[in-house]
Amino acid sequence: MKVKKMHRKVKTSLVNPPPLKGVYRHQLYLPMGLAYLAAVLEEDGHEVTVIDCPALEMNLEQLKTKLASIEPNVIGITAMTPTIQSALLSARAAKEACPDAMVVLGGPHATFMDEQVLAEEEAVDIVARGEGEETLLELAQNVSNPKGLNRIKGITFRNNGQTIRTPNRPFIQNLDELPRPAYKYFPLEKYRLFGRRMLPIMTSRGCPSQCSFCTTARMFGKAFRARSPKSIVDELEWLRDVHRADAFSFYDDTFTLDKKRAVKICEEIRNREIGLPWDCQTRVSVVSKEILLKMREANCQQVFFGVESGCQKILDAVHKGTTVEQNEKAIRLAKDAGLFVSISVIIGYPGETKEMLQETIDLIRKAEPDDVYICVATPYPGTELRRVVEEMGWKMSNDWGQYDTITPVFANPNLSAEEVRKLRTSFYNSFYSPKYVLRHLFKVNFYSRVMARTAVNHILWRIRNHL
Repeated sequence: MKVKKMHRKVKTSLVNPPPLKGVYRHQLYLPMGLAYLAAVLEEDGHEVTVIDCPALEMNLEQLKTKLASIEPNVIGITAMTPTIQSALLSARAAKEACPDAMVVLGGPHATFMDEQVLAEEEAVDIVARGEGEETLLELAQNVSNPKGLNRIKGITFRNNGQTIRTPNRPFIQNLDELPRPAYKYFPLEKYRLFGRRMLPIMTSRGCPSQCSFCTTARMFGKAFRARSPKSIVDELEWLRDVHRADAFSFYDDTFTLDKKRAVKICEEIRNREIGLPWDCQTRVSVVSKEILLKMREANCQQVFFGVESGCQKILDAVHKGTTVEQNEKAIRLAKDAGLFVSISVIIGYPGETKEMLQETIDLIRKAEPDDVYICVATPYPGTELRRVVEEMGWKMSNDWGQYDTITPVFANPNLSAEEVRKLRTSFYNSFYSPKYVLRHLFKVNFYSRVMARTAVNHILWRIRNHL
C-alpha cells in the first residue's frame, strides 16, 4: 500500500481496551491489527503511540491519565464482540481526557453494528468498517477537515443528527505493499507462552468459504489475497532476529488454501534455516499427505482444523463444505506427519439434537486429536447464525461480554444452557487426564509440552474444587 506523505504530523494513539472486571488473563498473541495500523501511520510520518491495556494491566482511569498526557489528535480503539463494552467505556474515557480528539472505533463488532454503536455512545465520533489501514490513514490526514469525511470510504459517522455511511472501502489487493506490523510499540515481554515469545504473522486475507458462524468473508472479502513467499519468510527472519521471537503463529484463516504457495513458504523456511517452531490453521478439505509433510519438515509443530461437527447434517447446516470422512482423514494424516493436531467443534447449533452431538463426541474419540476446543454456537453480529436465531424467535442475550464461545447466549430448546455446561465440563475432565499428561509431557513437540502443563493445571483445579 503506497501512501502519500503528508506535511502535517498528527498525534495518534491506538488503544487495546482493558478487561472490564480488572481480570488480566495471560495473553498469547499481540493485537496484530493495531500493529498494522501503527505501521501505516508511522510510514506516513505521523506520531504514534500504542496503549495495550491488557498487557500493561491498565484500567480505565490509568488509560484516561495516559491519554491526557499524550494529547493525541486521533484515538483509535479496537474491539471484538466480547470486548465492545470495554471499548465503549474506553471511548468515553478518551473523550473525557481529550475532548477535541477524533475518537474512532474499529474491529468486527463495530463494522456490523456501526449504527448501534454511534447511537449508544456519543463519545465515539466515527466507526471504521472492515480493513482499517487505509481508512484510519485518511482520517488522520483529514483530522482538521471534517467536511472531508464524506469522501472517506468505509466509515460511519454523525452529521447534523443523521447517521452517514460512506460506501464500503475496496480491499487492499497487494498485501506485500503493507509495511511490517510495528511491534516495537508493544510490550513484547508480556507475550510469552511458558517462557517462549510467540509472535504472529499474517500472510493472507479473505476467505472463499461461507460458514454461517463466521464473519471473515464479510470482514475481509471472499477473494483470497496472498503475500509472496519471499516477503513472508523475510518477515519471519525479522521477527526472529529483531524481535527475538521463539515461535510463530500464522494468522491465516486457511494457510494451505493455495497449496503451491504453502509449499513454497515451507521450502523457503527450510532453505533459510529459520529454525523456530510454528503453527497454523487450515481446512480439512485442502490438506494432503504431501503438504503436511512439507509443513513438518519446515518445523510446523501444530495444525488447527475447524472440524465443527461429527454429524454431516450439522456440517451442511453451517455451510462448512466438508464431510465427516474428510475430518477423520485430515486428522489422521496430520498426526501421521508428526504434527500436534488441534481441532474445534461447535455444539448447540440450531437443529442439533443430543444424538447429533454424540456423533461429534464419537468422532473425537475415534480420531484422537491432541487438543479440542469445544465452542458453544455463538451468534456474532454479521453472521448468518445470528439471522437464523432471530428468525426462530429464540431469546438471545445482548450482553456482549458473554459472547466468548463458552457461555450459551441464546435459548436452544434442544440443548439447555445447563446441559451445555455439563457436557463441556464432563468432556474436559475426561480428556485432560493423567494419561493425557504422560502422553504429551516428554514429547519434543513444543505444543505437546504446553498442553501437558495445561492438563496438569486442569487436574489441579479439579482437585482444589473438590476439596
